[in-house]
Amino acid sequence: MVNPLARIDGSQRFGVTVTKKIGNAVVRNRMKRRFRALLRELLPSIGIAGADHVLIGRETGIERDFSLLRDELTAALTRAAAGKGDPPRSRGGSRRPGKAHGRGK
Repeated sequence: MVNPLARIDGSQRFGVTVTKKIGNAVVRNRMKRRFRALLRELLPSIGIAGADHVLIGRETGIERDFSLLRDELTAALTRAAAGKGDPPRSRGGSRRPGKAHGRGK
């Protein structure tokens, strides 16, 4: 199946986003550096040609072992290349009952 949004030349791009909920600027930048290093290493070999790859930093990402992050990204890229989505994440943890889900601090 051909992706109608894929670039014709097959070039790959990536983006990284980490919210302020993760920590201060030092922590967020460290997580982004780790993600960029992984993407530069893995995308040329197992990335999807012509696709945009976006990583979203989650709360436990900064404490994770780098090799574990590499294995998880490899698994995610393999699933994406096979046309399968991400496995469902648990909904527990960060949301408090009764709290509005709007913007704010």
